[in-house]
Parts: sequence; structure tokens; C-alpha cells
Amino acid sequence: MTDYPFKTDDMISLAIEAGRAAMEIYRQDFAVYEKEDLSPVTDADLAAERIIFDALAQLTPDIPIVGEEHTAAGAITDLSKRFFWLVDPIDGTADFVHKNDEFTVNIGLIDGDTPVFGVVYAPALDEMYYTVSETDAFFLKGGKQTRLKARPVPPEGMTVLTSRFHCDEVAAREMVGSRPVAEYRSYGSSLKFCAIAAGKADFYPCTHLTKEWDTAASQAILTAAGGALFVAETNEPLRYRKDGLKNPRLIATGL
Repeated sequence: MTDYPFKTDDMISLAIEAGRAAMEIYRQDFAVYEKEDLSPVTDADLAAERIIFDALAQLTPDIPIVGEEHTAAGAITDLSKRFFWLVDPIDGTADFVHKNDEFTVNIGLIDGDTPVFGVVYAPALDEMYYTVSETDAFFLKGGKQTRLKARPVPPEGMTVLTSRFHCDEVAAREMVGSRPVAEYRSYGSSLKFCAIAAGKADFYPCTHLTKEWDTAASQAILTAAGGALFVAETNEPLRYRKDGLKNPRLIATGL
């Protein structure tokens, strides 16, 4: 794939619009509901996903859309076409609920079984990560745009990221293995993948099971920045359209 079937600026604007709606709820006292799988959901998840779905249906009417909350409500999407969208309206709902600002709006495009476009927006931090091609990704904050580039592991060892709310510390250290580690840091949401893409960290052992909408946008960004996301047990790149859209345990790395 060489050209996206949409304008990148339109997707950036859409992520900002969804993030603005989420922030209106974030600044208030809000209710937290429990889905059938016992995971939390808020009105912000529902509002942001509705905005994204409505806009994508207008911008790319021929591309099917899969969203976390639509799927949780029982929606079934035909994925027989070449492309489909994966939307996580609030990635890091636990971070949203705890109001630590580390939640994101994620929109990713799948071509075949591979993420080829991603936008990850952290509205509380006003940080935007996005791809402009499969080999070019950028960071936007305060009107300043910088290219994302994963880094080689520093001589003193890796900076390893762990999930703030879902980390199995024993499993994480097993996945790190004998690799030299300088420090461990906890991050929320897809910002862990983005930190590696930005050359701020080197390794993320994802010890909990995720869904494809959790990783699509950030994998596209990480890959475009020179990093990789692969299955922990096989060392193969993470692929999409899996049964139930379920991911195994994963490892994200820089260069």
C-alpha cells in the first residue's frame, strides 16, 4: 500500500474531535459501568466512538469499521474486504477513570492482516502520534511536529515499560529475560508503544491479553518509526483478523 484512501489531516481532526468530547466528560464526575467481560466503560467511550464511527462512515464509506464498544454491544462486522478500521475510542479506560491523563483515542487501518495507518491522541496531554505512510510517523504537540524514530538500546541497558494497571511483574521479567535493563517505568494505554516509537524507551512486555483494537493504531506508528510488535511465544509480527480479534501476549521493541 502506498497511499491512504483518505487525508491524514482528516483523521487527526477526527481524533481531536473525539478527544474533545471525551474531555468534556473527563472534567466532570462521571459514572463507570461494567461490561459483560467485567471491563469498565464510561459515557466518554460511547460518545467518542459514536463521533468516530459517524465520521468514518462519511469519509470512507466503503471501509468497514470495528469498534470496541460496538462489538461489546453485539455488533458484527463483515471483514471480507481488503481494508477495515479498528477503533478504540478510549484506550486506557482505567487511566481515564483514575484521571491520570494517560488515556488515548486510537484509530487504526488494517490492510489485509497488517496495520498500515494509525493515529493515537492523548487529549489530556495534548499529544498526537500518527503515520503519514507505512514508514513515516510523527509526533505533534503545541503546534510543533517532530519525526518519530525508535532508538538503539543504550549502552546502560533498556528502559522497560510496564502497564500501570495490568502488569504481571513475574511474567514481565520472564519476557525481558537476560536482556540488560537500566530501569522500569509504568505507563498507561497505547502511550507505551508511542514512547518506544519516540525513542524514549526500548521494550514493553505486554503480559495481559488484549484485543486488536487495542494495538492496531499504535502498531502502525511503532512500525513506521522502526520498531516492532510481535507475539511473545513465536517472535512473529502481530497479525490481524484473528478469531475473536484476540491478541496473545506481546512484546514491543525499538530498533
